[in-house]
Amino acid sequence: MGLDVLSFSILNSVLYGMLLFLLASGLTLIFSMMGVLNFAHASFFMVGAYLGYELSKDIGFFPALVLAPLIVGVLGALVERYGLRRVHRFGHLGELLFTFGLAFVIEEAVQMIWGRSSQNFGVPAALDFTAFELFGTGYPAFRVFMLVVAVAVFAGLWLLLTKTRVGLIVKASLTHPEMVSMLGHNVPMVFMAVFGVGSALAGIAGVIAGPVLVTQPSMAASLGPILFVIVVVGGLGSLSGAFIASLIIGFIQTFAVAIDLSVRDVFGWLGVSEAPTFLGPVFTDAWGVSVAQLGPVIPYLLLVVMLIFRPAGLVGKRG
Repeated sequence: MGLDVLSFSILNSVLYGMLLFLLASGLTLIFSMMGVLNFAHASFFMVGAYLGYELSKDIGFFPALVLAPLIVGVLGALVERYGLRRVHRFGHLGELLFTFGLAFVIEEAVQMIWGRSSQNFGVPAALDFTAFELFGTGYPAFRVFMLVVAVAVFAGLWLLLTKTRVGLIVKASLTHPEMVSMLGHNVPMVFMAVFGVGSALAGIAGVIAGPVLVTQPSMAASLGPILFVIVVVGGLGSLSGAFIASLIIGFIQTFAVAIDLSVRDVFGWLGVSEAPTFLGPVFTDAWGVSVAQLGPVIPYLLLVVMLIFRPAGLVGKRG
């Protein structure tokens, strides 16, 4: 791997990892506050992308970046108030089934409104230029903008939850809701606000990722599973764990694509030159599979290993 490929792979790894964190942070915030693993979280990301696309045609990209997440946040708050709050008495199974069904409803609604084809959500003209050059190859300014937004959101969330009175109330509502209620705070309203903010974070990710990723009805299904890998690997309810896990997954998937190696090459470094015949023909056929082909599977292998040896995750406290 040349120095130019290595440099761009590192940049793209950090960028993809921070984009995943934007998505996973909302899911982590909702779980840490309410104990709900929201299966429809990636659907709010998709809604944010489509609303960003639609609004940017009329009012421009930057106003859409503000307005679309607000709409998604309000939608999330309404879902919590009139949906999740009603099924909460049925326990976690009821909540999981509700959000699982909601994901399908949102996907069908998106297809009814925008159709099944992908939308031409292009990079805004103000950011459609080369930010800098590395080894004679330009790096798009819009990708730098995505990274700046993701870092700003991480810093803002961390400051909000650790340095403000709002963060204190949110964390106290998780562990001592009765005491917080007795102090005059509306705990159900806090829950609704947290769910809305978590959904809005997914909306922000959708707006800034829409021009880079393909804005289509399947985008939620393609990114949804990897979010739960991040949440589990990082630690359920841990914002810092989600940040670390997002960067790890970003590096794994980006470098897997960049590395031009096969399984045979990897085992060759270990001194194994031929596929073990006693494992059967299937393993022999897999001997020539490239690392790039295995890239999408590696995060899920990491998930399995993490659940076996450290169920609480890297930073989390809940097993």
